[in-house]
Amino acid sequence: MYSDPLMAQAEAADSDAALPSNPCGRLYAISDLHLSYKSNREALEELAPHPNDCLIICGDIGETSEHLRLAFSTATACFEKVFWAPGNHELYTMPSQQGGARGEGKYKECVEVAREYGVLTPEDPYARWHGEGGPCLIAPIFTLYDYSFRPDDVTLEDAVKWAKEEGVEATDEVLLHPDPYTSRIEWCEALVAQTETKLADAVARNPDAKLIIAGHWPLRQDVVKLMLVPRFSIWCGTKQTDDWHTRFNAKVVVSGHLHVRRTDWRDETRFEECSLGYPKQWKECKDSGMDINDFLREILPGPAVPTDDKPATIWRRYG
Repeated sequence: MYSDPLMAQAEAADSDAALPSNPCGRLYAISDLHLSYKSNREALEELAPHPNDCLIICGDIGETSEHLRLAFSTATACFEKVFWAPGNHELYTMPSQQGGARGEGKYKECVEVAREYGVLTPEDPYARWHGEGGPCLIAPIFTLYDYSFRPDDVTLEDAVKWAKEEGVEATDEVLLHPDPYTSRIEWCEALVAQTETKLADAVARNPDAKLIIAGHWPLRQDVVKLMLVPRFSIWCGTKQTDDWHTRFNAKVVVSGHLHVRRTDWRDETRFEECSLGYPKQWKECKDSGMDINDFLREILPGPAVPTDDKPATIWRRYG
């Protein structure tokens, strides 16, 4: 966030951003569209109309304003309302953009593009959902990461070195600048503090409503399982958000980033990782006749909470 958190509270207090009410409408989510790839841009063209439904896009649309405009223009033409939370790729300053916006400035540019299309962002008051599965508040968030998703015996100072030992290093280390903060850790600290304030205020003012918390990075380390690159976990979130699903009365937590589609339950809260991913990561699905519409994850009304004491993870290889 870049707005004053007190101002955000005041805006939320003044009015809920009411969605167009349609009791039959559904809320879907998708993330990691990665529109720098031609085949993913072609896939987006197949997005089907959902005139009574809403869509959350949980980050990593792409790296440029053109990617954002393509996604937002397409999504808003198909859905009644669209929400967006930024991922790391939107925040990149590419080599071809030298001299362009960096860090928070790049995020501000993305928010302004979203507003051109009426897309709601973490900078807007949370919208109240009145459809089936409600009442809920749809809360796009922006938190970044602080390298805390690491083993206990790895220090913060050694976290990146630890990942590099197995040939793992996020592109963020080169392209995601923290300006005006001194580090991504410091930026993450500020974002977490601001978001906590806004979420707490929303819960206090809407005691009847559950939250749909939607952000790019997973809230909990225990839903991060990266079989091929386990040490990439340090770029996947912050332990500061581990209990947000209970503290802030979340019905569903939506994320992306991992490119590992799955559904989990923690304390009666559903966690949805809803990435599309890079073309090679969903090529098998495409070859079997699936398209982007098969990757839209239904968030509301969604399935009932399982009755099992420890519900199993649903691995969603095929969307």
